[in-house]
Amino acid sequence: MPCRTFEDAIEAVRKGDAELAMLPVENSTYGRVADIHRLLPESGLHIVDEAFVRVHINLLGVKGARLEDVKTAQSHTVLLGQCRGFLREHGIAAVTGADTAGSAQHIAELGDPAQAALASELAGEIYGLNVLARHIEDHSNNTTRFLIMSREMDLKRRGSAGMMTSFVFRVRNIPAALYKAMGGFATNGVNMTKLESYMVEGSFQATQFYADIEGHPDDRNVQLALEELDYFTTHMTLLGVFPADPRRR
Repeated sequence: MPCRTFEDAIEAVRKGDAELAMLPVENSTYGRVADIHRLLPESGLHIVDEAFVRVHINLLGVKGARLEDVKTAQSHTVLLGQCRGFLREHGIAAVTGADTAGSAQHIAELGDPAQAALASELAGEIYGLNVLARHIEDHSNNTTRFLIMSREMDLKRRGSAGMMTSFVFRVRNIPAALYKAMGGFATNGVNMTKLESYMVEGSFQATQFYADIEGHPDDRNVQLALEELDYFTTHMTLLGVFPADPRRR
């Protein structure tokens, strides 16, 4: 089901037009996908799974174009960031597009051999573009992590590769609150795989943290760690409990 924005994908699930939303949260080369961490806490949806997807990127041009003809390449900003080395090596300027397939369509409509798109081979087939360079991502392990979002949280599942728990929280305005809040995870042997901060409500003093930990809230060590976190926070929101993707390890 095509959606113009992440917000539209979330809304489609909230309204029942779709059962699940698959949202990119981070890339091994580019880093965090902007806006996702801001959208998740207010989405009303829950993370029920994760998927690590190996991403191959291709330079697509109009028929008759050659690599040496290309002066600009258009794609989503996250995809452009995964091919910086290739673009710099070939003197190609990056142009930000709305998305990858949309950029391929736009380049096909322009018909200019000096302008290319970064997208999948399938997008090239759909819009009649040729592959000028294949698999141009800067790193051979280029992978994007997606979160699978649903209207209902599922706390009963257990994964063969372990479980993950995601949540957001704000610490109390006291000295060393974050340090003390994190202490509960260390003393209880809970591995925190991600901790990121971002401003909320337009204030430089209001900071919210997004965290991923290994384990399930029913695990005793996770229970103890979350109890200690609760003491040093003004609020904590559970975003999801889900099986870890085996490729995480």
